[in-house]
Amino acid sequence: MSEKKLISVVIPTYNEEKNVVPLTKAITEVFERDLPEYDYEIIYIDNHSKDETQALLRMLCRENKNVKAIFNVRNFGQARSPVYGMKQAYGDCVIRMCADFQDPVDMIVKFVREWERGNKIVIGVKSASAEKKSMYMIRSIYYKLINKITEIDHIEQFTGFGLYDRKFVEVVRDLHDPMPYLRGIIAELGYDYKAIEYTQAKRRAGKSKNNFYRLYDYAMIGITSYSKVVLRIATFIGAIAGTCSIAAAVVYLILKLLYWDRFSAGVAPTLIGLFFLSGLQLFFIGLMGEYILSINTRVLDRPLVVEEERINFDTESDGEKTE
Repeated sequence: MSEKKLISVVIPTYNEEKNVVPLTKAITEVFERDLPEYDYEIIYIDNHSKDETQALLRMLCRENKNVKAIFNVRNFGQARSPVYGMKQAYGDCVIRMCADFQDPVDMIVKFVREWERGNKIVIGVKSASAEKKSMYMIRSIYYKLINKITEIDHIEQFTGFGLYDRKFVEVVRDLHDPMPYLRGIIAELGYDYKAIEYTQAKRRAGKSKNNFYRLYDYAMIGITSYSKVVLRIATFIGAIAGTCSIAAAVVYLILKLLYWDRFSAGVAPTLIGLFFLSGLQLFFIGLMGEYILSINTRVLDRPLVVEEERINFDTESDGEKTE
């Protein structure tokens, strides 16, 4: 009798005390009911939760050895922790999903069936969402923008929810990027993917940990990692503004020479031009700062996360710890 293939489900958490128990139950039921031909493991990677999440994960690990947990020494952010969790998964395929039930659990079966047909990457793409319409619209604008300014085809309305074959996970494991942008990695280095549309539900319990700053930070990782266009736009706009300033100066000089007594430009044009150019300079200096910050972080080459503890990673099949 052939050995069962192993499916790893990786779930990052931060203050998800109301979700981890029902989510574990729902995932376990899916595997026992619909995918009994596979072994499974559920790997939670916790970003130093402040509520009862870690205590509940310890309980789940005691009750079910298929549940594993990694506890980080602090919160390392929504970009680094999930990728690190994928690197610790040694299943024949890895499913990445969120802990708040916005990623439908029943999609696991659809992902696996497409994987069985030979698709190395199967992803969930939102066709609609129960989140605020304004937030959905902002995300749509961002996806379209990043597709315009980068050299790779980013996947619109894709959050990372999907199934990844072990071969692709090995590619991710070999990367040493302290600021990983999974969506870009898939678009740049991944196999051809199969997209399955779904409607994103509302968060089942608790509050979203995403705020404007965290979303902005993650968006800038994508832009600074994959776009040269922004800095080149700064160069072009600077050249155009400089040319226009010289042209305006020549025109003013000619008008003053022709109408010396009657022509009085005043200080308004000077002030308007000064504030306009100063605003442009500050804007693009800020963008340059984002690129420099990204370069600095990568040059330092710090580990993705630092672990405090891991539970149920005690068998030979679990592989070795990877940074």
